[in-house]
Amino acid sequence: MELLLIPLAFTLISLFVPKQTLKYLALTGAAASLVAGIIHLVSYCSCTNFVTIFNPGIATMFGLTLKMGYDGMALVMILLTNAIIPLIVLSNFDKEIGSNRKFVAMVFLMQFALLGVFTALDGLLFYVFWEITLIPVFLIALWFGAAERKKALMKFFIYTFVGSLGMLAALMTIKVYSASFAYEDLVAAQFSAKTAYWIMGGFFLAFAIKIPLFPFHTWQPETYTISPMGGTMLLSALMLKMAFFGMIRWMIPLAPEALDGWLCIGITMALIGIVYAAIMAIKQEDIKRIFALASISHVGLIAAGVLLWNKDSLSAVFLQMINHSLVAVGLFLAAGILEDRTNTRNLYELGGVAKLAPKFGFWFAVIGFASVSVPFSSGFIGEFLLLKELYSYQWIIGLVAGTTLVFGAVYTLRAYQLSMFGAPKLTEFRDLSWNEWAVFFIIGILVLALGLFPQYIFNLVGPSIDHLMETVNSSQIILN
Repeated sequence: MELLLIPLAFTLISLFVPKQTLKYLALTGAAASLVAGIIHLVSYCSCTNFVTIFNPGIATMFGLTLKMGYDGMALVMILLTNAIIPLIVLSNFDKEIGSNRKFVAMVFLMQFALLGVFTALDGLLFYVFWEITLIPVFLIALWFGAAERKKALMKFFIYTFVGSLGMLAALMTIKVYSASFAYEDLVAAQFSAKTAYWIMGGFFLAFAIKIPLFPFHTWQPETYTISPMGGTMLLSALMLKMAFFGMIRWMIPLAPEALDGWLCIGITMALIGIVYAAIMAIKQEDIKRIFALASISHVGLIAAGVLLWNKDSLSAVFLQMINHSLVAVGLFLAAGILEDRTNTRNLYELGGVAKLAPKFGFWFAVIGFASVSVPFSSGFIGEFLLLKELYSYQWIIGLVAGTTLVFGAVYTLRAYQLSMFGAPKLTEFRDLSWNEWAVFFIIGILVLALGLFPQYIFNLVGPSIDHLMETVNSSQIILN
């Protein structure tokens, strides 16, 4: 339980710590959570299906069991969360917001809720933690966002609320056929194919909005743009990942009979998002909006990989989720640095920054190359495997999805060229501070390491994926 208790404790402590020491406390809390995650990694044995971290052994009158635990897939998400949070804290270390009690408390509350999502082995508990994650990112954007934030946040809230209703309806429906909300009971529940179709539809609505997939994406560019840098990092690097995890852990295993019915719909939405968002990103002048739209394009490929539902595609999905999170933090840090030092995000008002700040120019290029998935980066392995699986499924789907490589290079290199090269339009530009350099360096090392040794991730999630496949197949055999 220390995985959840540490961020929860620091959420409360940060509300009372003196402002001048708050950023050090935030870094300490983030590091403590990372160490706790690493300890669980070292002690984890893939021979066990789930490592239980909390199980009261009883169910409430509503069927709530409060069971919590993790397998290899959840452990990857736990480690990803506990690695990204220190990077977010470090990115804001020298900024005023990094010493703000409300911001720090919300970052730790978000971490607590995300870890709850990844460790919940009870459907209703998963839903509760899912809803809690909305609170900190909404409040961070509300308290520290841009002046025009209210309209964007209202759209964000409405979209999320509608998606949550869909998930709740699906959970309530499946509970009719299950003894409790415990994961094993929900997976074992038996119902008709028509009921399964609507259950999967409820989950799919919630996850498609959160990812987001076309046409549920319209909340995302505005919300990412108006949020402060730390809030955008939480949204892009972590919050949308719980939707992918939800698809893998809950949506498909609870209603596998409906996958064939939703496969074509889901992949079509993903492909449209890949192409449409990439084209829109190419046409933007706001660098933060470019990276927001780029995220929609990249996550479409991941979503398609989930829906293929085989071991190779799911293994690639977990690697690509890690890569997307790391690159997202790096790109939005670069956009934040440009905005903070120039008071603009317009590419045509920038230029020549690499001459004034060579360290920043170098590391921005490193993150940019990681974003376009050059060889020896984690993105290269993840995207290659996903495209291979899509091409094997249907060559035309693989061909359309592969346009992400071309479009991604265009909008990324365009953003870099217009902001970094050319005649300097600024008289001065402060180069990287130590904490900004550290974040870029850590991201660069991790992207390279995972590009060279992706098998560590595949070995960690592989046995859990195998067990999940067996469980789903067994439930389908019983139904038939």
